[in-house]
Amino acid sequence: MGSKEADSLWFAPTPSKRWGEIFFLLYTPFWLTLTLGIIVPYKLYESFTELEYLLVGLVAALPSFLIPLFLIGKDDRSKCWSDRYWVKASVWIAIFSYVGNYYWTHYFFAILGASYIFPSWRMNNVPHTTFLLAHVCFLFYHVWSNITLRRLRNSISVLSRPVQLAIEASWILALSYFIAFLETYAISNFPYYDFVDRASMYKIGSLFYAIYFIVSFPMFIRLDEKPSDPWTLSRVAIDALAASMLVTILLDLWRLYIGPITNISATNQCREPELFIVLGDRFLLLNSMVSQSLLMNMYVFRSHAEALL
Repeated sequence: MGSKEADSLWFAPTPSKRWGEIFFLLYTPFWLTLTLGIIVPYKLYESFTELEYLLVGLVAALPSFLIPLFLIGKDDRSKCWSDRYWVKASVWIAIFSYVGNYYWTHYFFAILGASYIFPSWRMNNVPHTTFLLAHVCFLFYHVWSNITLRRLRNSISVLSRPVQLAIEASWILALSYFIAFLETYAISNFPYYDFVDRASMYKIGSLFYAIYFIVSFPMFIRLDEKPSDPWTLSRVAIDALAASMLVTILLDLWRLYIGPITNISATNQCREPELFIVLGDRFLLLNSMVSQSLLMNMYVFRSHAEALL
């Protein structure tokens, strides 16, 4: 471990993690050029159907899984596939980005006034291509967070612990907001991902989006960071799910106590799947944001009411 790479203040001390971080960084220009360097500026999306949008997502995301299977790092050659950092990082990000798309996108609809208006095959009213693109985006964001946090920790290691924590927390907050703002601004030239009030989205919505990373950045860097503490895939999955749950709690607290950042009642935002339930002589409209426990309780209530009549 006395090599120049191993002593780097930026990259991980463990060879497998260092190789994985460098690979994900080097892979980023490929999908960025494809999407923001070719498709968006040349408006190729104007002729896209559901199939083309899905293919863009697949072309952007699949190589991040396939290339490391054949281009194997030196240290990874002696490891089982499940012990390689790039596998663990991919699993962590896949879980986190899946939850983000499947569940948290509906907070974007209801609170930020976002809408997808391009043709797409969807899951829970979220385009499949966004699941794929979010994976590579989040890989880049989290690897960039890793190397900057690591460099920061090395720089402030001589300070007292409370001061270190304060500086690190400030950096995580600033980086999270910057990335959230930068992503929103970077895709502003794509007209089919729209917001009711784009100015409010830049300023306030970026803070809402930054909640994802305020939670995930300090959690993700822990993965295989200590050479003496390698993670198992089960630990990786549990950690990603824990981060997802914490983000969900924070987003819902925003929904309850702050609410929408703009008036979205009369917009053309994506409608959520709806379900009507008849209770006596009244109709109750539920959508996907309503918990399953409420739905079950209503059926129980109705059953008891009918039994009493």
